[in-house]
Amino acid sequence: MNQELEFLGSQSESKEFQDYMQEYMQTEEVEQKGALREGVIVSINGQEGYAMVSVGGKTEGRLPLSEIGDAQGGLLFGMNDTIQVYVSQKGERPSVSYKRALAFVKNQEKIQALGADFKDKVVDGRVTRENKGGYIVVDNEGVEYFLSKTQSSLKRDAKHIGKHIKACITAIDPENASISISRKRFFDVYSKYQHEQSQKLVESGAIYTGVVKSVTSFGVFVEVEGVEGLVHYTEITHRGSTNPARHFKEGDVVQVKALSYDEKKKRLLLSIKAATEDPWEEIQTKLKVGYAIKVVVSNIENYGVFVDIGNDIEGFLHISEISWNKDVKHPSDYLELNQEIDVKIIEIDSKNRRLRVSLKQLSDKPFNEFVSKHRVGEVIEGKVATLTDFGAFVNLGGVDGLLHNKDAFWEQDQKCKDHFKVGDVVKTKILKIDKDSEKISLEMKYSQPSPTETFSQKHRVGDVIEGKIVGMKDFGIFVNVEGVDVFIKAEDLYPLKKEELKMGDMVASAVVAIEKSNNRVRASVRRLERKREQDRLHTFNAGDTKMTLGDKLSGKF
Repeated sequence: MNQELEFLGSQSESKEFQDYMQEYMQTEEVEQKGALREGVIVSINGQEGYAMVSVGGKTEGRLPLSEIGDAQGGLLFGMNDTIQVYVSQKGERPSVSYKRALAFVKNQEKIQALGADFKDKVVDGRVTRENKGGYIVVDNEGVEYFLSKTQSSLKRDAKHIGKHIKACITAIDPENASISISRKRFFDVYSKYQHEQSQKLVESGAIYTGVVKSVTSFGVFVEVEGVEGLVHYTEITHRGSTNPARHFKEGDVVQVKALSYDEKKKRLLLSIKAATEDPWEEIQTKLKVGYAIKVVVSNIENYGVFVDIGNDIEGFLHISEISWNKDVKHPSDYLELNQEIDVKIIEIDSKNRRLRVSLKQLSDKPFNEFVSKHRVGEVIEGKVATLTDFGAFVNLGGVDGLLHNKDAFWEQDQKCKDHFKVGDVVKTKILKIDKDSEKISLEMKYSQPSPTETFSQKHRVGDVIEGKIVGMKDFGIFVNVEGVDVFIKAEDLYPLKKEELKMGDMVASAVVAIEKSNNRVRASVRRLERKREQDRLHTFNAGDTKMTLGDKLSGKF
């Protein structure tokens, strides 16, 4: 890339470059003209944190101990040791620096390596400190560069320490071992290069080796063939969207393929997943719905679990497919990260790149196991799992049965939620097993005689009963007789008129049906009147048995 930039950049010395040097030489005194010298440590003041270094004759300079300390807190040099320092004048006493000397040497070596052909060479480094005239940028070799504020293209009111930048070398000063750089120049030169190089990358369609420069929440910036592009988080893996920080760190070497280049925004889009074979092609040929496969739990969420099936593909195990138990609070109660499990494939959607699996479907349904062990009419014990307005769900060990209010109590106004609480142990009878809908109906009122059964012990069909009206409907009325609500149809009220009746009125009637299984009793006023007429006629006929026809006709003629 340097050759390209050199070709694109200007080869002539300009006033602009001379201005860089002028700005550099006007910075802090520590940056002013100095010299590299050998000194001798003549004293060490540990309490004050400095050492005195003799740099010739009677001239001594103060050296901070922090510059010659090691990682363990010890000193690299001791009394009378010879040490190379950078000496510059700062006030009456000369300033000496060991670190500055190291940087001076490195910069001299860099300048010597650059030679005369230094113009527009690209520097890649980080801003380490700021001075009056600009910023000091250090590359990964430890070489320091001066970036003037006028050439930095950085906001004056922002903090830039630690910021990663690229810039072009514009001037060097071998005597002071200083190298000046410019971001403005880099943008001018790099813009054209980026456009041409990005176009080549996209048009080639080839796979390139790149280096990760930075990792963000939305993707990874990768430098490839001298230009930087973005790998969006959706282009990292065939699994779909992923957190870039989980996969990469700065400096990682990756294989990428250029997707597109937006000339207006100067944005190169790269893809890591496009540089690898599409695993979905293998999925379509080798896996089918119903197959059992071994997977590893890769991520656990509230709503389900993501499992790694290998080959850069993730499947999804919904929380409802973890267990036949419907009361799964959180997937982590059943599974843990990196756990190896067997699952059944229940959906392969290649178009939307979605693969769904089930854990529970590899085990027998609790309902089937229940049906194999229990029969209708059997009394079974269970725990109240849920209470509703219409009844209670009772856990029978892997399956729930419904105990409806009407099957729990003979009284119609009674409700399970008023008598039970969740966790209560109850005994019920299996009323019905619906294999098609996989539902179990339970009954509890079997343990007590129904009010109708008690009623039948005292009354028979045809008996005359009397009760108070407790309910009125369009189709008839209900009268309470000895705790049983007896129903009288509207057409059976004759000779009474329904519109003349009211709640609380006493009504006499005759029993016409006693249905023990349905806990119902029906009666009829019409039947009672018919019975009364029959009784009167019978009485009349019984009293006239000695009278002849002649007796009845006597005196008529």
